[in-house]
Amino acid sequence: MKSHFLLTLLLTISFSGCMKWEYGLEEEIEVTGNGLFITNEGNFQYGNASLSYYDPKTKKVENEVFYRANAMKLGDVAQSMTIHNDLGWIVVNNSHVIFAIDTQNFKERGRITGLTSPRYIHFLSDEKAYVTQLWDNRIFIVNPKKFQITGYIECPNMKASTGSTEQMVQYGKYVFVNCWSYQNKLLKIDTETDQVVDELIVGIQPTSLALDCHNKLWTLTDGGFEGSPYGYEEPALCRIDAETFQIEKKFKFKLKDMPSELQLNGKKDKLYWLNNDVWEMPVVSEELPSQPFLPYNGTIYYGLTINPKNGDVYVADAIDYQQPGMVYRYSSEKDFIDEFYVGIIPGAFCWK
Repeated sequence: MKSHFLLTLLLTISFSGCMKWEYGLEEEIEVTGNGLFITNEGNFQYGNASLSYYDPKTKKVENEVFYRANAMKLGDVAQSMTIHNDLGWIVVNNSHVIFAIDTQNFKERGRITGLTSPRYIHFLSDEKAYVTQLWDNRIFIVNPKKFQITGYIECPNMKASTGSTEQMVQYGKYVFVNCWSYQNKLLKIDTETDQVVDELIVGIQPTSLALDCHNKLWTLTDGGFEGSPYGYEEPALCRIDAETFQIEKKFKFKLKDMPSELQLNGKKDKLYWLNNDVWEMPVVSEELPSQPFLPYNGTIYYGLTINPKNGDVYVADAIDYQQPGMVYRYSSEKDFIDEFYVGIIPGAFCWK
């Protein structure tokens, strides 16, 4: 859930209810080789999140693979997915659960429950991972082997009612976290002590986080929204030195811009993001690009990923937030390659 519209909706509806999973008949599905998972958020409190899988080589897409393989709906709001040790870890935000699935046949291999409102999972080892949360001032520590919560990291100067931790990247023994909803900072966590050891104010609502080939952290701030009690300012793209944890440069956008979905290519030397159009910028650039990589086509660009092997650009289109979304595939030279339907509100990607 990334738009201002969805954030407002979330804050007006109670998130304390329990999700009931729907069951059906299992189907045998199996894939080989490398492919792309698409987590489709679905509509908040409708329980219609889903998982799609796309094979770039054959251009074949399989939709509802979690439901078909497990005879069970994925749940309410699929937020993100990460692959570790051949298991795909699907974070389902409003169902308070993380599913672990076999990446070949999509069968469930376990789940972590008891979470508040999970957003992302980051693996430190086979037996330790961090899980960020919305509406919680803690980052959960989990044991992936046992599918258990083992502890918490308290986030300083953050209340449970407005707590927000999001994406994570690691540099040495430190994990950096951006704090999005009604927050304005990055956190620096010592993974040996599981303590927040520093924080950096970057601007209102940092939405994304990435680490480039020069060990520079990049984050996009969306600037909040007009009428927000937390404030409203120009969005920005910040370059931060991971070693010193200091801002080196801040690239300002216009006040009504809404940049999001910051991504890196496979070499980690080019940045991509959404701001109506799709934008591309070398990490060594000292100014924002003047022309988009792909122009806005009158619809809702909602998700973005870059194939780490060949640089192909995939853009998710939410269309109207109600019907199945679309994913467009372009080459690194902007040539159109393919398009395919997925689930409702395709929001995040994971490369296998």
